Amino acid sequence: MSVENRLWGAPRIHGELLKLGFEVSQSTVAKYMVRRRGPPSQGWRAFLANHAPHIAAMDLFVVPTIGFALLYVFVIVRLDRRTLVWTNVTRHPTADWIARQIAEAFPWDEAPRYLIRDWDGVVGAAVMRRLRAMGIRDKPIAPASPWQNAFAERLIGSIRRECVDHLIVLGAQHLRRILRCYAHYYNEVRTHRSLNKDTPISRAVQRIGDIKSHVLLGGIHHHYVRI
Repeated sequence: MSVENRLWGAPRIHGELLKLGFEVSQSTVAKYMVRRRGPPSQGWRAFLANHAPHIAAMDLFVVPTIGFALLYVFVIVRLDRRTLVWTNVTRHPTADWIARQIAEAFPWDEAPRYLIRDWDGVVGAAVMRRLRAMGIRDKPIAPASPWQNAFAERLIGSIRRECVDHLIVLGAQHLRRILRCYAHYYNEVRTHRSLNKDTPISRAVQRIGDIKSHVLLGGIHHHYVRI
């Protein structure tokens, strides 16, 4: 099916036919048009597939401390290589704080073209100004559609299952150190099925030497290398 047939309606096609000298009614054009099976424009999944190298996603999640205080963790992930590019922790997330995190996460010449986010009330005018200044297009997901921010949601699930659910967090500084260690493990050690069993920061295959293991995150994970 041609692009015109997918994007144009019967009135537009009828107009083109009249200009080409075909005397036919609009109702006849509508009768013989192929019925559209999907939306006229690309869907959300197609958008992600087509623009993945230029998209990042951000989200917040909560981690309790040993004293039952709640810490908010902010994460940003790049979609093409699933790279965890930024983590930070705060007790009170604000729009100004999130705007600073976005600026620190991306050098000016490496900012993504699009940034996916949830409909979180903390994302305010300060964040929108920062995104516009950096040339990033804001892409909020549809209400009640967390699957549209699936890359960030999956990352948060991995951080919970593989890290913070197994540790007692003492405070904000302690959690920052934990997340820095996990980011190293996630980007440089942990293989991903979606990357053909490679790591976000590609890891070379080692074939020579004895196999040794390095303890990571207090023994929760290990890094196996040849020495």
